Amino acid sequence: MGYTHLMTPTPASAPYRLLPGAEDSPVLLHVPHSSRTVPPEVRRGLLLDDAALARELDLLTDAHTAELAALATALAPHTPWRFVNGLSRLVVDPERFPDDREEMSAAGMGAVYTRTAHRAPLRPDGFDPAPLLDRYFHPYAEAMTGAVQDRLDATGRAVILDVHSYPARPLPYELPPTDPRPPVCLGTDAFHTPPALLAHARAAFGDAPDSDLDTPFAGAYVPLRFHGTDARVTALMLELRRDTYLTEPAGPTHAGLTTLAKSLAGLVDRVSG
Repeated sequence: MGYTHLMTPTPASAPYRLLPGAEDSPVLLHVPHSSRTVPPEVRRGLLLDDAALARELDLLTDAHTAELAALATALAPHTPWRFVNGLSRLVVDPERFPDDREEMSAAGMGAVYTRTAHRAPLRPDGFDPAPLLDRYFHPYAEAMTGAVQDRLDATGRAVILDVHSYPARPLPYELPPTDPRPPVCLGTDAFHTPPALLAHARAAFGDAPDSDLDTPFAGAYVPLRFHGTDARVTALMLELRRDTYLTEPAGPTHAGLTTLAKSLAGLVDRVSG
């Protein structure tokens, strides 16, 4: 008798979306930083005026990465699943540790940012992040954990491809700001990025701009339930330099978007079998 899986639907009010792919696909495209949406109640807690906030969103939003992931999904022979954040990272950053493990907290950019990309105050001194973590961060983490568990239950493995972008010139918050900035950065995790996954990525992006490893950003996102313990969950971070597919800082896009989407679709195909 074949396996029958019942997926828990995304609540209509949730600020994220799990978009179904092929039932036998282990691949989950994670798009955490593509949105510019800041709810009014969160906007009131930010110190920036509207013009400054728009500039900050230009700098920190991974513009058009949701579009890129959607195009790759349409091109991929084996349809991946997608988990897409509908809120700006200025609300909460779902890929940061919510505690003292997060090194970016030193720059005021932990799970809840208190500083801008230029290290100016974003939220008042003494701001309590707990309400935002409870309302946005923890439900997101739980839903992403469920999405990964869903792929494990259905296929016996999960492959997280984390889709990001970054500016051609470093921003002041980056630690350190002097690393090389290749057109495609492949971020890895010592436990969750096996050599085969990395080899597939290098092969898939062979027709795209040159790639490099863990520079200027390192690591790959894995929900904490599985992090460092479950080797069935593999992960790779894709950091795409923005000038390779759009006019910086935030668009419009150009032909490079399609080139990168084809490469991502090729990677999805390679790791789906």
